[in-house]
Amino acid sequence: MTAAPELVLHPLAAEFAAGPTSATRPVTAPLSGAHLHDLPLSTLADVRRVVAAAREAQRSWADTSIRDRVRIIHRFHDLVLRRRNEALDLLQSETGKSRPDALEEILDVALVCQYYGRRAGRVLKRRRSRGALPLLVGVEVVPKPVGVVGIIAPWNYPLSLSVSDAIPALLAGNAAVIKPDVQTSLVAAWAGSLLREAGLPDGLYAVVTGEGPEVGPAVVDEVDHVMFTGSTATGRRVAEQCARRLIGCTLELGGKNAMIVRADANPIKAADTAVRACFSNAGELCISMERLYVNDAVYEEFVAEFARRVSGLTIASDIGWDGDVGCLISPAHLERVKAHVDDAVKMGARVLAGGRARPDIGPLAFEPTLLEGVDESMAVCREETFGPVASLYRVFSDDEAIALANDTTYGLNASILTSDLRAGRAMARRLNTGSVNVNEGYAASWGSMGAPMGGVGESGLGSRHGDQGLLNYTEPQTIATQRLLGFGPQLGLDRQKWGGVLAASVGAMGRLRI
Repeated sequence: MTAAPELVLHPLAAEFAAGPTSATRPVTAPLSGAHLHDLPLSTLADVRRVVAAAREAQRSWADTSIRDRVRIIHRFHDLVLRRRNEALDLLQSETGKSRPDALEEILDVALVCQYYGRRAGRVLKRRRSRGALPLLVGVEVVPKPVGVVGIIAPWNYPLSLSVSDAIPALLAGNAAVIKPDVQTSLVAAWAGSLLREAGLPDGLYAVVTGEGPEVGPAVVDEVDHVMFTGSTATGRRVAEQCARRLIGCTLELGGKNAMIVRADANPIKAADTAVRACFSNAGELCISMERLYVNDAVYEEFVAEFARRVSGLTIASDIGWDGDVGCLISPAHLERVKAHVDDAVKMGARVLAGGRARPDIGPLAFEPTLLEGVDESMAVCREETFGPVASLYRVFSDDEAIALANDTTYGLNASILTSDLRAGRAMARRLNTGSVNVNEGYAASWGSMGAPMGGVGESGLGSRHGDQGLLNYTEPQTIATQRLLGFGPQLGLDRQKWGGVLAASVGAMGRLRI
């Protein structure tokens, strides 16, 4: 009889909410295909247990001063930057992304800590509000934590889309239970170990593991608010489940983002921007550009410059700083990207750059690809590819470009490249997307932590970042204090006369126009 292979458990496996006899799942490295570790899988009982423990820990955490919560997050910020190479290695190992793309996640976490560390005290403080009758009614509004926040995070940005959402939840006085993708669970566990090292009490940040369709619904069933990032189809199911429980949810979902290159754009600068906008993180980025609408006046020069740059991109084959783009996350995702390109070519599209899988570089490597001649008969025209593929479309006016950019059920992000910033901003206001970047692809809006980041239409519900990204995880409580006279008849007046007094008082308030 052949002996069962010995399990390879990563040291961070101790961070997972899974029992010692849990089933495991092998995890392989996208860059090489080598076995990375065996992931212990949480059971439904594990989910209930860890949420119950989080709920218990949250009660005392909610009574902790905001200043003390902020101190812990500041220490965590320092640890993340000091030990960033650990996270960079984990990110590359689990996702196959290039190291510069992995660094973006580290910097994102640091920026989130900085922003909410500065804002939490002001946003979460009790505030006075005008009462029904000034002087007679005093009102204060208290933002109270919702309790336990469930964060269901995807594989493409496993650090940013887990801990960067946990930071505001924790600062608001909540506990956070993270359900990362099975491929990218270690980096979420790494963040948890650093949070505890920074002084976060036990039980407030927990990681449950397992396949999304099995463990994800269990998390939604137990928590008090859900932050979900992923596909539109799954987002709908999460929203329906939250609605049945009457709990809040924030959803960032799919996109088919458009870039508009205006007639006045500098073709060389535009090509530089487009490369980053389309191929950062190998296109496995929900806010990257997949559709490029290029004005006829600059089309030929822009396309020549863009294609030359895309053809020159190198694919990372190992952990380290070599390589412009990474590989894809899984064989299934590689097949999806390949199918989109092959279908387009079969239907008449032309490949201007890339277009092939590169098993000679790595098992999941696919060349950054630029397509021309794409039309509605091709899947790549409207379906989100979520890979290193961009399609070019020639347009003849700004109005045409805007109409085509808006011709989608999605509405996550968009980009406008122009030398006329005023015209660019005016065009941006006509686009039906949650964010628009003028002369950038995505980093300008995403990195502006004080502004909301979210989608419209089939791209999501609610937003992260900004003050709302903190208030998402609170419930406002209104405390109204009645002074002196009440609303019922007073001063010995009958109902009719007292009604006249109330009407006169309200009328006087209206004349003040305040």
